[in-house]
Amino acid sequence: MIRLGGKIMPAVEKGLVAAHQKVGHHLYEIEIIAPQVAREAQPGQFVHLRPGQTHDPLLRRPLSLYDVDKKLGSITLLYKVVGRGTELLKKIGSREHVDIMGPLGKGFTLPAAGKSALLVGGGVGIAPLVYLARVLQEKGHPVEAACGAASRSEAAAFERKFNELGIQTRPATMDGSLGYKGTVVGLLQEQPQFAGVDMIYTCGPEMMMEAVTVFARRHSIRGEVSLEEAMACGVGACLGCARKLKPEDDDYVKVCKDGPVFDMDLLFQH
Repeated sequence: MIRLGGKIMPAVEKGLVAAHQKVGHHLYEIEIIAPQVAREAQPGQFVHLRPGQTHDPLLRRPLSLYDVDKKLGSITLLYKVVGRGTELLKKIGSREHVDIMGPLGKGFTLPAAGKSALLVGGGVGIAPLVYLARVLQEKGHPVEAACGAASRSEAAAFERKFNELGIQTRPATMDGSLGYKGTVVGLLQEQPQFAGVDMIYTCGPEMMMEAVTVFARRHSIRGEVSLEEAMACGVGACLGCARKLKPEDDDYVKVCKDGPVFDMDLLFQH
């Protein structure tokens, strides 16, 4: 990070692609050697990534930190191919350079020592929960994960990553091809042990996160939500990610700067 005009500005680093592979249906995982970003990275933060061969500012993509290896100085990102920008990302080869700005945003708050955590994710929203899982486990917190996906081909990538960390994962797929058939919220409601955790972290479709928040409030569980918004600049300047946390709020927040992680109590109507 550098200081400019009295404000801390994120680092811009040229990263070297160490590995880039398809891990599921339209899902890709890219590992980048970026020591400066890796050193500062915290769970829940994100980076802005741009292919090294282009200077088109519209192609800088906000991507959550999927995993971080501080010793190796690498960050791993997960993305789903959905449009022009991610189609270009898919073409990046190993040993190529990419432009990275970050880490950006406010990350997750860790629970008190020894407290248990439940991670609830849907689709690519599971990505920021993986690095969080690693850090929680390293600090001795009991961790479980509940992952929602459309099918086995999507869910398997996340399940494999959590299994590598030794974390018990309960998948839910809409077609029933892996684990519980239905939504991850339905899975929560059918697993009574989830109601006894100390902290819930969630990221994914907003309707899913609202339902997880209702579950947490019903059982008096603290929680945090990672919001997904279009974040063109990543530093709160363009206002593209400005939104109200609740419809009745007077003020707007900048998700890229004030978040993307927020306390559940600040979101959704009671």
